[in-house]
Amino acid sequence: MKIKPLLWVILASCTFGFAKEKAEVRDITGCLSRGDSAKEFLLTGNDGSTWEVRSSRVALAEHVGHTVTATGVVSNAKMHNMKEDAKQAAKDSGMKKSDAEHGHLTVTEIKMVSDSCK
Repeated sequence: MKIKPLLWVILASCTFGFAKEKAEVRDITGCLSRGDSAKEFLLTGNDGSTWEVRSSRVALAEHVGHTVTATGVVSNAKMHNMKEDAKQAAKDSGMKKSDAEHGHLTVTEIKMVSDSCK
């Protein structure tokens, strides 16, 4: 039985008040690479998550190819969390979908963990 994605969003929004609250500010550790544009980068988290990251305060280009811990604000955090909750509900119901988190992050601080990515 296939349920339309819109229905999942509605279901997730109904249960959103009961879901575990996720932070708007996150620390993500992983490998930083170039994104699609000169100002955008991709952070692939050690947990399998992927984040499109930007920053006007941090020189991200200096850390391309490094393992870093980036601290930043999740863009549209409420909607992002609802989407992730809907993905989890789909997974819990037996639908085969990727459970890896994907989002957009505005980086406010970055710390180098390693000068290379594993």
